[in-house]
Amino acid sequence: MTAHEDVYGVPADGRWAAPGRVNLIGEHTDYNEGFVMPFALPHNAVATVSRRTDRLLRLHSADGDGGITEVSLDDLAPGRVTGWAAYPAGVAWVLLADGHELGGADIHFTSDVPVGAGLSSSAALEVVTALALSDLNGLGLTPDELARVSQRAENDFVGMPCGILDQMASAACAAGEVLFLDTRDLARRQVPFAMAEAGLRLLVVDTRVKHSHADGAYARRRAECEAGAAALGVPFLRDVPSDGLDDALARLDDPVVRRRVRHVVTEDRRVERVIGLLDAERPREIGPVLTEGHASLRDDFEVSCPELDLVVEASGKAGALGARMTGGGFGGSAIVLVEAASAEAVGEAVREAFAAAGYAAPRVFEAVPSAGARRLTR
Repeated sequence: MTAHEDVYGVPADGRWAAPGRVNLIGEHTDYNEGFVMPFALPHNAVATVSRRTDRLLRLHSADGDGGITEVSLDDLAPGRVTGWAAYPAGVAWVLLADGHELGGADIHFTSDVPVGAGLSSSAALEVVTALALSDLNGLGLTPDELARVSQRAENDFVGMPCGILDQMASAACAAGEVLFLDTRDLARRQVPFAMAEAGLRLLVVDTRVKHSHADGAYARRRAECEAGAAALGVPFLRDVPSDGLDDALARLDDPVVRRRVRHVVTEDRRVERVIGLLDAERPREIGPVLTEGHASLRDDFEVSCPELDLVVEASGKAGALGARMTGGGFGGSAIVLVEAASAEAVGEAVREAFAAAGYAAPRVFEAVPSAGARRLTR
C-alpha cells in the first residue's frame, strides 16, 4: 500500500513533482521587475492526488502533524486555511477565482526541500499543486501560468508579498541549466551551467537559521523599494539607469530608501555581468560578483545575518572563488563557488568556523541544476 492509500484509502490518480531552487544572482530584484538567475535543485515537493466526486479538498503532509486539512472548494477564502496547507489551498482558490472548473481532490505531499532554508519550499508546494490540479482538470496551464497562479496564491491567500522568482524557477527551470529571467515580461532563456566540466562546484550551505518573512521584514523591504521608485518618478526600480544611479540617489532624502535603491539597481547590473561571463565561458570570474552581491545584501538591503556572513568570510579565507547569501534572507542558505579540488576543504572550514562561533552545524551539499515541475510515473 502506498502512503497515499494509507492516508486516504484509495489509490492515487497521478504523481507530480516540483523543485526548490537556488538563486545564483539577482536577489530582491523580482518584485522590482528586474533580472534574476535561478536554477532548480534536485530536492522536490511531490504530490500524489486522487480525484473526488464531491467538492472537498483534503490535504495531508508526510512532514505534518498527521492530521488532514479538509475544506470545501466553495468555502475557500484567505484566512480560512493556515499553516503549510494555506499554500496548496491558495492555489485552488486562485484557479477557481480565474474561472477554472475544479473537482474535489485528496492530495498527499512529501518534500525533501529544506523548510526555512531560503530554498523555496513554499513555491515548490504551490507549483506542484498547480500542475497536479491543471493536469487532473484538463486546464493545460503553461509554466508561466503555473508560476503566476502560485505567486498569487502566496501574495493574496497566504499574505506574503513575494515576487515571481521562486515560482518561475520551480515551474520552468531545466536540468543542467540556469534560468536567465526578465521578471517584467517573463522573457527568459536557459543558459548551460556545467560547473563540473569547468572543474568547479557550487555548494549550498544551509545555516539552519530558519528564516521567516511573516514578521513583516520582507514586506517592509518591498514597501521601501516602492517608495524609492515613487520618489524617483519611475514605475519600478528596474527603470533607474545604472549610469544615472548617483544622480538618483542624490534625490532621495531617506537614507534607508537610498540604500535599498542602490542595492536593487546594482544587483540588476550584477545579473547582467554574470550572464555575460557565463556566455563567454568564463565561469570562474563570477565568484567576485557573487561576493560583491552579498556585501550589497548585507549593507544596503540589510537582509543578512551573522551566520550567513560567516559562511562568506570563512569560505573566502579557505580559498573559495566567491560566496553570497541566496534567497530572501534573514537566515537560510548561502552559495559558495569553489574549485572542485577544494570543495571538501572549504566545506570543512565553514563547519569549523561555525563550531568556533558556537553556531549549530550547517548542512553543506552540492547544488546541481535539475529539472523543473513535471508529472512523474506512478
